[in-house]
Amino acid sequence: QVQLVESGGGLVQPGGSLRLSCAASGSPFRFATMGWYRQAPGKQRELVASITSGGGRTNYADSVKERFTISRDNAKDTLYLQMNSLKPEDTAVYYCNRVTLDWPWGQGTQVTVSS
Repeated sequence: QVQLVESGGGLVQPGGSLRLSCAASGSPFRFATMGWYRQAPGKQRELVASITSGGGRTNYADSVKERFTISRDNAKDTLYLQMNSLKPEDTAVYYCNRVTLDWPWGQGTQVTVSS
């Protein structure tokens, strides 16, 4: 049974930084193209960044380009999202999943950007 556990969220002021982690268990993580998703109140869940299985290719939503960096450690079955220059509009619950979206969703981690 695949399990995804996100962590690292919190309350941060505008312009601040956070690093999110996603630990995957029971899954062929190292073969999966992974993504970070977010869902703000009243909005649909959206893909913000993705990374191929070997980490050689990444893609970002326009809204986070130049501010967020996705990475992974296949030896630890862990996905990361470094978020810099955070803005209030980045406030959301952040989730990780395979981009095919066929793994169960984790509980997510709340990111709140506010002064």
